[in-house]
Amino acid sequence: MWNDLGRAVALMLVIEGLMPFVSPRRFRRSLLNFAAMEDRSMRLLALASMAAGLVVLHFLTR
Repeated sequence: MWNDLGRAVALMLVIEGLMPFVSPRRFRRSLLNFAAMEDRSMRLLALASMAAGLVVLHFLTR
């Protein structure tokens, strides 16, 4: 189990590093837009992201 968790964290770090590596300017702009979002919108976006992740995880572990 710990091995799988380590792999998941490593993959998350690789995926999160893609955007700033490929397009730092666009990444910076996205962060500014994200920082300007209202709390409610940010929470809804985070909820949608978590739900999508759970759906993908469900189908991958079937």
